[in-house]
Amino acid sequence: MAQELCVLVSDEDRAHLEAIIGDRNRPLKHMQRARIILLSAERLPVLQVARGAGVSRPAVWRWQRRYAEAGVASLLRDKTRPPGKQPVPIETVNKLLALTCGEPPGEMTHWTGRAMAKTIGLALHTVQRIWHANRLQPHRPAHLQALHRPGAGREG
Repeated sequence: MAQELCVLVSDEDRAHLEAIIGDRNRPLKHMQRARIILLSAERLPVLQVARGAGVSRPAVWRWQRRYAEAGVASLLRDKTRPPGKQPVPIETVNKLLALTCGEPPGEMTHWTGRAMAKTIGLALHTVQRIWHANRLQPHRPAHLQALHRPGAGREG
């Protein structure tokens, strides 16, 4: 991808960018972004700008575009991203816990993580995290689980 933008930096912006680079309390990413713009303003090739700032070429293009669109302020904030996965609904967790404490279907002796994941419609790792958070070990007989819980089986 050829260089698309010609970065022009005003004297005021140059002073602001140099102040960002000189401030040791700034995050590294802010200093890298400021360095990208200053090196780009010197009409250096993108590869040289990337090496000088310690970033990739796509990062150079991204920050050149952001600077051209919104100035120095756009270099100091990241764009918002959509949130990660939604947490498992409490109803689903309660259903999983109720099934775990009940009898498994068919001829199974205990619930396995895969069987529970398939029954509930969650990932195996999610089932395992819920069991761990609730200190459940469905592979152990109930009378042994009580003995291994902290504080269980102790006489006052």
